[in-house]
Amino acid sequence: MPIKYVPFMPEPVEGQAVLGNFNRILKYKGADDVSMTLQRGMPLYEMEKQETVGENADGNMVIRGECVSACAYLKEQGIQVDLVYIDPPFASGADYAKKVYIRRNPKVAEAIAQAEQELDIDELKAFEEKMYGDVWEKEKYLNWMWENLTAIKSIMSETAQIYVHLDYHTGHYIKVLMDEVFGEDKFRNEIVWCYNGGAVPVGEFPRKHDNIFRYSMSDNEWVFNTQYRPYNELTAQRMQHIHKGIHVDVDRGTPVTDWWTDIKVPTGPRNQEKLDYATQKPEALLERIITVSSNKKMIVADFFGGSGVTAAVANKLGRKFIHCDIGLNSIQTTRDRLVADGAEFDVLEIKDGVQLYRNPVQTMDKIKSLIPGLKNEDSLDSFWEGAISDSKLGTVPVYVPNLMDSTSKLLDKVTMNRIIHQAIPDLDSNIKKVIVYYIDITDEAEIQKFIKDDDSTNIEIELRDLKTILDDVIIGDYAEFHTEETHDDLFGGYAVTIDKFISDRVLSKIAEFNQKALLNSSAKKPYKPIEISEDGLELIEFLSVDCTAAEGEWHSDSEIKIDKNGFVVVNGNKTKNFWDGKIRCEQKPLRLKIRNICGDETVWEV
Repeated sequence: MPIKYVPFMPEPVEGQAVLGNFNRILKYKGADDVSMTLQRGMPLYEMEKQETVGENADGNMVIRGECVSACAYLKEQGIQVDLVYIDPPFASGADYAKKVYIRRNPKVAEAIAQAEQELDIDELKAFEEKMYGDVWEKEKYLNWMWENLTAIKSIMSETAQIYVHLDYHTGHYIKVLMDEVFGEDKFRNEIVWCYNGGAVPVGEFPRKHDNIFRYSMSDNEWVFNTQYRPYNELTAQRMQHIHKGIHVDVDRGTPVTDWWTDIKVPTGPRNQEKLDYATQKPEALLERIITVSSNKKMIVADFFGGSGVTAAVANKLGRKFIHCDIGLNSIQTTRDRLVADGAEFDVLEIKDGVQLYRNPVQTMDKIKSLIPGLKNEDSLDSFWEGAISDSKLGTVPVYVPNLMDSTSKLLDKVTMNRIIHQAIPDLDSNIKKVIVYYIDITDEAEIQKFIKDDDSTNIEIELRDLKTILDDVIIGDYAEFHTEETHDDLFGGYAVTIDKFISDRVLSKIAEFNQKALLNSSAKKPYKPIEISEDGLELIEFLSVDCTAAEGEWHSDSEIKIDKNGFVVVNGNKTKNFWDGKIRCEQKPLRLKIRNICGDETVWEV
């Protein structure tokens, strides 16, 4: 349960009914509930510090959790941000996956090094793992975005600005929504970012631009550092000719307009910026936004942080940063990226009871597998996750809150009223019972009384706490290792050698991949299974040792990251060395952390 609820803001935009214009245009489902959400406020959960990197005097943060809960924490701490950039889901209807690479076994890598052979990127074995699904019903997406934007606004300073990055799927809707949340008069720019690449559709113009909406909090006070792009050679010559005898600063160029065609998407396997992260944006894009709309030491925040490009660029430009994302892979990618840049920051996690796996998609899939007897039921509306077959009651529809939609995690009178008066009446007449799972509940006795007092249905409604089936379901990876003192001139101290590593979850993913590869194989495309050695060291992506504390907050006193080519990054420094199966440290290690190639981390006492 949340510790408490933090108010969004004292009043909505002056002179406008909350979502008034928007509601008149769309009349979407659930719009009448926004006043209840405003009254309740943002859920504030316990925040746990996972790790501190460096001294972090500026208070930089990498937060795992949802946007609204992160904003509740920031507001409770009295923290205001000066610039926000968000690249939220676009409601594109697509599933986004990350390519997971099998690492080189240290013994194989050593043999390759001795033979002075080059690693062939095309030979790297990999499989894909779905990170999140950008599939939404329009009404739910707009409700969700309204709550996020309102929460973000509540922690923006009086002179702050926000950039919201979208495309053709929902940009036109969100523009109207932002007019309502921030005020139509606070709209500053619609930036069109044009890019190349990708497939060319048949019968349509290729869609090669995104829309970025810029709003300010103030009517007349905000940071704007004009940026310039260079003239091309012909224009520069023409300028010199036209203004002959008059000094013209041709080198400075022309002011950047709202039409950006000069920023390319990072592509190609050898691109240094590419992190194999779906929807990753180029650093040059964020460099322009942050340089234009902030000054040094200002706080730059991204609440759908993804690969961490906003935090990384903000750090390089001397700004403070807040990175937030619900996916563990985002936190790990950003954390490693910032360490390599020498940044200082805290890694924090919102303890809302549902951070089980790397991302909401995986958690939802696991939840569905943990509910006994739950199966898909085509005859039911999408509101219901599925149904359980009961010998006495027949089909029992089951409601499970959507972890992508923070508004559905709390079971209150509004949600229960929707279940009773909208969802249940659409059910078949022979349904006798439904099961409603919840993550948080305002007051169970109050909700039970609400159900009892409502006489509009004879269907039994059973409430179940989803957290009870989530307890103790995570099985950590298994590792065998030994520690020895060393006399290494470079590292000295101690070395921890990994003798064996087993990850049941990763192995099951590989087995699933191999099975599909076999079914899809042919003479032209022969079956090539991914094979893992007995010691399983190919499944390790990252190792860290804590020589400072045996429990509590993690201190990474030494760390190694193995890239997809088998080379190691030692304490943030890239090398051309292959991993030798060890991690070295100066002091005696107390704890060992290993991250597998899918992102699961397990800690052992040494």
